[in-house]
Amino acid sequence: MTSVHEAAPSAPTSEHGPRDPVRPPVRPMSWAMLSRAMAVPLILGLVCFLPAVIAAQPGTGVRDTAYWLQLVLTCYAGARLATMILSTRRRLLQGVFWMFVYIAMGVAPFAQAVIGQTPTPMVGPRSDLVTAIALVLVGCAAFDLGALLASRRPLRRRGTRRPGRGPAVAHRGRLGLLVVLAFVASGYYILKLGGPGVFFTSRQELSASVAVSGVASEQSQVGSAFLKGFGTVPALLALLFFTRRLVTSRRARRSPSTVLVWCGLLILNVIVNNPMSNARYWFLTVLVSLLFTAFPSSAAVYRSVLALGVVGALVLFPYADRFRYDSAGYRPVESSSVFEPLATKDYDQTVMFANTVTWVDAHGHTFGRQLAGSAFFFVPRSVWSGKPEDTGVRVGQWMGMNMTNLSAPLWTELWVDFGALGVVGGLPLIGYAAARTDRRYARAVSRDGPGPGSVLAVAAPLIAGYSFILLRGPLLQSVGKAAIAALCLLLITGFRERSGPRPR
Repeated sequence: MTSVHEAAPSAPTSEHGPRDPVRPPVRPMSWAMLSRAMAVPLILGLVCFLPAVIAAQPGTGVRDTAYWLQLVLTCYAGARLATMILSTRRRLLQGVFWMFVYIAMGVAPFAQAVIGQTPTPMVGPRSDLVTAIALVLVGCAAFDLGALLASRRPLRRRGTRRPGRGPAVAHRGRLGLLVVLAFVASGYYILKLGGPGVFFTSRQELSASVAVSGVASEQSQVGSAFLKGFGTVPALLALLFFTRRLVTSRRARRSPSTVLVWCGLLILNVIVNNPMSNARYWFLTVLVSLLFTAFPSSAAVYRSVLALGVVGALVLFPYADRFRYDSAGYRPVESSSVFEPLATKDYDQTVMFANTVTWVDAHGHTFGRQLAGSAFFFVPRSVWSGKPEDTGVRVGQWMGMNMTNLSAPLWTELWVDFGALGVVGGLPLIGYAAARTDRRYARAVSRDGPGPGSVLAVAAPLIAGYSFILLRGPLLQSVGKAAIAALCLLLITGFRERSGPRPR
């Protein structure tokens, strides 16, 4: 039997005799240790410090039930966002959801409550604002419940798949068709609007070029939506797939043809998807999807996007509409506080939810009509005379607003159609789907995943980036590009079992 003394490790020795004990080699700090060091300041910053700084701002806001509910929502979303940032797993869709909620439904409306100003006037009673904030809070809890249920259900193991039905991968030949479609559609888009120069002016100038092109009419915007959608989405998707191939396959990096195609797609996207001629939310989609595709396994990039995204949304985003108008129409923001633009620009999600509650009280729920209009977005109004307007446009017209490009966040769309049951029943499904997609994405980008051609490794970052648009709404404006992206993915997707090591 081995004694305790025999089991004890002996001192290091050398050919000249015993050596003095030495310190073990210093290992690099693991993320677990780093996350523990960051946890306290991050949570305190998002949950306590930033709300406290906003609460200390001067203003005429009333500290009533709406104020305290908004404070609770801000702290809740901040805690959940901190959890996403500190998580050892990359949860793309859930992380983007909580970043949007924290900024657009938490911090910004809380600043509005303190300062006493909103970017869009509230036309109903204060009680409708209380209802809206409470529904957002309930919807967030419902989203968490759906995500929790998804985490309890194990993913199907690889060996249990049906024979011949493996992971979704991009078919090489059909991926080439997508590249051709991208160059043809974007080329037509560029030529139709008068050349590349118009894409580096302003969104106002681009919209004027679309109107002159004759693809849109006063009765229907379907033509312009298809022109913009096919001119931008296939180019972005093709770039993402080729970026995925380059960062995961040595063979692709050594292929001159692959590198040349990628360079061509990059130039094409610089023209049609640049921030000067596109909405800020769409360029945010381009940036986020490209970062997550180019760095699929980087925990630092994932956490930087979520953490720095908060700073960018609070400091830079309100000023990022520099290219919305030309030089004559642009009016710079003048503010004495970094939080004042949050109360006067862009972030109208909560107040528009309150206005929608007032509108529903006057007109009743639509019982799926608004959702049907979004699902059949491609039907022109000349064919469907009673096609619903965007929810934000419809409420804005009822309010008597001249500018009706107003938001209708996802909670609003569910409330308009189905009331509280829509919010309580819809958000858990969305949370469940987001959590399942995040887990499948983690498997897709792992070392033993489907490889460079994985469709989910590209689709999940794109969905994460586009979530900003879907969450902000209205849905009728959002589903067009999403449907085009889905068609492109269906075009190139195939299913096969991997018979050997994936190509490198």
